[in-house]
Amino acid sequence: MDNIAELDLIFGALAHPARRAILARLAQGAATVNELAAPFNMSLPAISKHIRVLENAALITRGRDAQFRPCALNGEPIAAVAQWADQYRHIWDARFDRMDQMIITMKDSTND
Repeated sequence: MDNIAELDLIFGALAHPARRAILARLAQGAATVNELAAPFNMSLPAISKHIRVLENAALITRGRDAQFRPCALNGEPIAAVAQWADQYRHIWDARFDRMDQMIITMKDSTND
């Protein structure tokens, strides 16, 4: 799979607030599907679908512990998103610098 397709899967998975909440929970440590489902007013099949989307985007991995298949966070795709976003950092830095200058200019003009 190429990098663009991977990013599309990752951003698609991150688009839903429930999936972002699942990832936030997994950042604290591995959890079972039932543990991940607890805070949501959703059926287990609905949670399972969200987990599959996260798994397809490689954001989580599933292990085996007896009859349980705990989920764990995989940080590599998130690092890929951070790297992708970092290529635009210079644009935002320049905009923030211009905004700082505008604020300074506005303050100076009101103090005169």
